[in-house]
Amino acid sequence: MTPFTERVLEVIRSIPEGKVMTYGQIARQAGSPRAARQVVRILHAMSKKFRLPWHRVLNVRGEIVIQDDEGAQLQRFLLESEGVHVSEDQTVSLADYQLRTEME
Repeated sequence: MTPFTERVLEVIRSIPEGKVMTYGQIARQAGSPRAARQVVRILHAMSKKFRLPWHRVLNVRGEIVIQDDEGAQLQRFLLESEGVHVSEDQTVSLADYQLRTEME
């Protein structure tokens, strides 16, 4: 596992219940600001194995972007069960729920 991948996993694990982060935000915190797509691949490949809170990761607009309807509904359910409001268009208000860190 690369050092970047290890940092990405650490950042994702640190997202508390009821908060979300974006792929780009995670990439920046892991030390590679232009690696948002790599974060997507890491999350997709390693969520189950490392029991990551994958549902707390959204795109830069706060949207649930899972293409498969069942997966998108599961993400919505998990977020709402943590008190995160998801709008009808599958969007979360980043102003209200995004985790802000000292690095930002």
